[in-house]
Amino acid sequence: MKLVKAFGVAAGVLLSVGAMAQQVSTTATSSASARPIPEHDILFKKTVWRKIDLREKQNQPMFSQNRQITKIIIDAVKSGELTPYKTDSVNTPITREEFVGNMTPQAGGSEYSEEEIAAGLDKKAEEADPWANVAGVETAEAAGPISNEFFPKDLYLLEIKEDVVFDKKRSRMYHDIQTVSLIVPSTLSSRGFEEPIATFKMSDLVRVFRNNPETAIWYNAQNTAQHKNLADAFDLWLFSSYITKISNAGDRSLADQFGGGQKGLLAAQDAAEALIEYEYSLWSY
Repeated sequence: MKLVKAFGVAAGVLLSVGAMAQQVSTTATSSASARPIPEHDILFKKTVWRKIDLREKQNQPMFSQNRQITKIIIDAVKSGELTPYKTDSVNTPITREEFVGNMTPQAGGSEYSEEEIAAGLDKKAEEADPWANVAGVETAEAAGPISNEFFPKDLYLLEIKEDVVFDKKRSRMYHDIQTVSLIVPSTLSSRGFEEPIATFKMSDLVRVFRNNPETAIWYNAQNTAQHKNLADAFDLWLFSSYITKISNAGDRSLADQFGGGQKGLLAAQDAAEALIEYEYSLWSY
């Protein structure tokens, strides 16, 4: 009788511990990865940053007319379906207003310098304009703000952050994408260099892509009956990219280490080949 009672107490303790564990797991913060790999299964890991130029021929299926991946992302943010983050650490979310502000070209400011304004040249220009300050005539600024956001088709640059992981349990290498960032190309930036708009968790993007199967497609020009979902396109690696940075102590990009232009492209190719060579060497004896 005492044995049965002790067994019942032990079972009750185990059930309560299991319930607590279940409660912890359901309230834990979701991972940026769509398929996170347990830390104890990771034998090797390198964090890699890549750029995707959606104008390339191989990437055009992700950038088809009215189904651009950038359009899917922008619409999801504006509808509240997708949370944007400030950086690829995905610790600091930003508001929709901040997101739209990052997508809007920055005004160049006043066409007059401080010295010219002090000299009264701006006032002289107003006096020379016969329509300035005329009652009943509204200027563009007085008429209200005009939205001049970048069009989705203009934002052709993405940056992905991935963990290149060797899973010792499955004995294979995985490219585990963590985040995807929208980038304003240098050709559109008023400052003349690339500027980040926002970063998104890959797990959130997969959910958005799955919830919008009619628009979030990888366009198959060879067989329109076999379009792929964008989530599957990332899983199958149906895109072209080039490495811009590999995790290092100085957090320096390849361009900073080896130089830009042709030298940077050669360094990116060498880095990609080094990762492939490492994977092949794992099976050498």
